Amino acid sequence: MTMISAPLLKWLQFFKDLVITVVLWSYYTIGFVVLFAPFYFLARVFASDVPRAFQRLNSRFYRSFFSLLKIAVPACRWRVDDAVKAIRGSVVVANHTSYLDSILLISFFPRHTTIAKRRLFHIPILGRVIRLSGYLPSASDGALTDLMVSRMEQMPALLADGGNLVVFPEGTRSRDGRIGSFNRGAFKIARMCDAPIDVLSIEGTARLFKPGRFLFDTALAHTIRVHHLARIKPQYRDPDFSLAVFMVQVKEILEARQREQ
Repeated sequence: MTMISAPLLKWLQFFKDLVITVVLWSYYTIGFVVLFAPFYFLARVFASDVPRAFQRLNSRFYRSFFSLLKIAVPACRWRVDDAVKAIRGSVVVANHTSYLDSILLISFFPRHTTIAKRRLFHIPILGRVIRLSGYLPSASDGALTDLMVSRMEQMPALLADGGNLVVFPEGTRSRDGRIGSFNRGAFKIARMCDAPIDVLSIEGTARLFKPGRFLFDTALAHTIRVHHLARIKPQYRDPDFSLAVFMVQVKEILEARQREQ
């Protein structure tokens, strides 16, 4: 029986990773234009509520992307708590280790909004889709100030209608997996809207698609998990309520889950 050398195995795995990555990102870009862009155009022209229609399309597109990903990378298994997909009318906060995290959560919620990096609003076509989806810019200075004000005014109605605000309070991906410092924005919005906070733990996405790496790791057999850790409805109007203390409590919930792994 002929044995395949370790260097050859390494190159074969690299080639497999490259082919699957090209297929996935081709679908993400070309597939979006060919298969989904016409529906976005129709929604823009005919929908009575354009942001709602775009949010639903975004969710469906990302669900289709992950369906393809599951087929292309069978070594990776997926476990998502049923309670995650049932979340409605909440500010959803989670840890953040991979680019996949944001689009994964959006795929669960047909009615949603999220905070997108400011620079994305200035990219042709993509920026327009983000604006029409009702997403919030990460910073409100300059030309995006009026947009941020408008989005904040619409937030209570979106949450009351069962929509979710998806936020990664660390603000950026963790490179070592540890929970970083939290920004106050998501928690201030929750207080303004008197909304509950749902705390999620996302595990394993950084092993499949590592920050700073273009290729998916298709050989590593592991499980991606999305756990629903807590749903908290603070008494925001209690004189003793402290936003800073509440943020620490949420951070401790995520850190406790990390220690269990």
